[in-house]
Amino acid sequence: MELNFPLPEEKSLISVEKLGAFIASIQKESGEIPWSQGGKTDPWDHIESAMGLCIGGFYEEAKRAYRWLKKSQLADGSWWSETLGGEVINSTKEANFSSYVAVGLFQYYLITQDLEFLEEMWSVVDRGIKYAVGLQAPQGEIYWAKNKDGVTDKMSLLTGSSSVYMSIKCALAIAGLLGKKRSDWRKANASLGAAIKYKPDLFNMIKSRYSMDWYYPVLCGAITGEEAKKRMDKSWEKFVVPEWGVRCVSDRPWITMAETAELVLTLEAIEDYSRARAIFSWLSDKRFPDDSYWMGVTYPDGVIWPEEKTSWTAAAVMLAWDALNEITPAGKLFNHKFWDSGKW
Repeated sequence: MELNFPLPEEKSLISVEKLGAFIASIQKESGEIPWSQGGKTDPWDHIESAMGLCIGGFYEEAKRAYRWLKKSQLADGSWWSETLGGEVINSTKEANFSSYVAVGLFQYYLITQDLEFLEEMWSVVDRGIKYAVGLQAPQGEIYWAKNKDGVTDKMSLLTGSSSVYMSIKCALAIAGLLGKKRSDWRKANASLGAAIKYKPDLFNMIKSRYSMDWYYPVLCGAITGEEAKKRMDKSWEKFVVPEWGVRCVSDRPWITMAETAELVLTLEAIEDYSRARAIFSWLSDKRFPDDSYWMGVTYPDGVIWPEEKTSWTAAAVMLAWDALNEITPAGKLFNHKFWDSGKW
């Protein structure tokens, strides 16, 4: 399937084709996409990387990535949290890992209009979302995981629950395209959204030092409008380091390219374009000679750490670039007005 989308005038800043090829070079024949050459694999970052492949035009590689998920999905709809060389190295089964496949597949559909592939993958989405919804607590938050024996860990992550919220939105959009009714998912997501917006105390695995807990409730669309803008302004100086990017943890001198790209996505979601473009520009010098992006860098000394070249970092940058420039029909995937349009 060959699809072409016009690049923006500022295309010289990054090449989505080259970054897509970088991700494809890490992908295994089976379709699995590890973090890096010889590195571990987790389902969420595997999906993020598949999304990068789609933006880069590597549609067949993306389909192989999703088919690998289909083959490796466990009977309860989850995946192991981490594998290395086919061996399980982390036997936790996380809610946000099980559900994120819906985001990836909806992005794939928006770009390719390949409804047949959505139909092929529906059972994967259905089981993954059911696993996550099955971990919902009475007040709406999502318990983060079960262990290998099926015992639920009743801790809730704000970032993880926000990721599930976005996933259920995309799963409902897919269900609509396929003529499936999932009113229980809609009800579960309304309860989850209310918990994220109005009951932050429910999220008892406190990670307020982490930038993702700051912007993910906005990125996923649970917090919108003026409240979203106020949230972004409130912790801006806590996490954003001018000309460097976004700290992963507020009290650590470590900037990560993925968090910086995700902040760009978040700002685009609320149409704060001037800050989004400014922050994206800070990424321009934070890459290796092959144009793959650093995973992180310490400041003010500028030490690249770790030196691992990760597939999902490249994908995060590609998603931010697409959001700013709409080089594919999925560029507005995280934009709040896209979801408010009523189409989905």
